[in-house]
Amino acid sequence: MACGSLLNPIWLRHAAGMPDVPRRPWSRAMARRLRCDMTEPERRLWYVLRHDFSWKFRRQEPIGPYVCDFVCYAKRLVVEVDGIQHADSEHDRRRDRFLRRIGFEVHRVWNDDVMTRLDEVVEGIDAVLASRTGRHRNRRPRRGR
Repeated sequence: MACGSLLNPIWLRHAAGMPDVPRRPWSRAMARRLRCDMTEPERRLWYVLRHDFSWKFRRQEPIGPYVCDFVCYAKRLVVEVDGIQHADSEHDRRRDRFLRRIGFEVHRVWNDDVMTRLDEVVEGIDAVLASRTGRHRNRRPRRGR
């Protein structure tokens, strides 16, 4: 198959704004399972990201050896919704270093903030998106943003 062929899956991922990021063979099945078992804060934030933002986000997206809660490929932004068990986690620091090394910025929000101050969380994500340079806008801007 030719590299520039329309049927080449790598070309299709790049055309859709998805960079060719490393993935593990098991990560796709795990991501599917996590999409079905989202926590309530993740569900609430996903609804807002999906319906109110003009940038396209993917949920429970495998990148390398990790599955990220929400990813905006056009802005290279990862949004993680964390509970108290993630406070001072060495695993999270390693994950953040890996993601930064391949060009992503990680924005972490607490479960409690999503549940009690969703508007402030959304404003914070909006500010991070505005500060990041992107290749293109994935959707037409919606009213109010």
